[in-house]
Amino acid sequence: MVCFGTFISSFASAVFAPGTAGVAKAFGVSTEVGILGTTLFVLGFASGPLIWAPSSELIGRRLPLTVGMFGVAVFSIASAVAKDIQTVIICRFFAGLFGASQLSVVPAVLSDLFNNIHRGPAITVYSLAVFVGPFSGPFIGGFISSSFLGWRWTLYIPAFMGFACCSVFVLFLKETYAPCILIPKAEALRQQTSNWGVHAKQEMVKVDFQELLEKYFTRPLRMLVTEPIILVVSLYMSFIYGLVYALLVAYPYVFESVYGMNPGLSGLTFFGLIIGQVLACGFVLSQQSIYVKKLIANKNVPVPEWRLPPAIIGAPIFTVGVFW
Repeated sequence: MVCFGTFISSFASAVFAPGTAGVAKAFGVSTEVGILGTTLFVLGFASGPLIWAPSSELIGRRLPLTVGMFGVAVFSIASAVAKDIQTVIICRFFAGLFGASQLSVVPAVLSDLFNNIHRGPAITVYSLAVFVGPFSGPFIGGFISSSFLGWRWTLYIPAFMGFACCSVFVLFLKETYAPCILIPKAEALRQQTSNWGVHAKQEMVKVDFQELLEKYFTRPLRMLVTEPIILVVSLYMSFIYGLVYALLVAYPYVFESVYGMNPGLSGLTFFGLIIGQVLACGFVLSQQSIYVKKLIANKNVPVPEWRLPPAIIGAPIFTVGVFW
């Protein structure tokens, strides 16, 4: 369920891109201004974790995921019915802000649910959802925007998907954060025993904004400065993720302007990237048995460097693929 929510958020970020020309024409603005609909969504993605990560530590995982998905759906609808470009851009930003809940909270859910042995495959599937979503959007959005439906339906569809996913979360998603799971149990004990002194530890946690600022903003920045490996990996991942969204704009321009394809056909060129992602996912999963053997031999104490070999292989292949 949570990986499907991640897919919807990342899909919503990209499905709008092929309709940029239609948006620009509808509101009489330049293509560069129309592209802001995608740019501001990604900016919301970058800003959202500062809200959703600390909130998931205070109120649990279920509520941020559900509210976040509902926000994606609502602001996608608002963008679809917008009467001016300003509304489209602003609503896209807030859709990205709410969509970031899936990217920042889902890894915590998987960490709650899986131990050191099984967490790797779960995170691999999550990562697949993060990257396949943006690459699935262009060809779907391309065929939609070039049909009689028009660019607005590139926003209606992720909205409907978001409402459906939100309904699934409300009905079936359970809380996974252990301290918050104890809260209803403590409340039940109070009712049964009339001992009002029974409390879960999480109920007594006071919101300290200075501590939250230190934990989720100041400390990460300090780690970037003091830990070279964190800085290098962050720069590497930022470059890759930035390139993903650069390709969303570059591919349509090249294949539509130079090769004369329509938006739907130009979107099909992203299938190669999707196939590459699936193959990479399969390769990482195939290395799981090697990791488990090392983990057992080390008395279940994981060593971060054990996860590096696929990345070491993938980096030069990624470079070759970009130049090819």
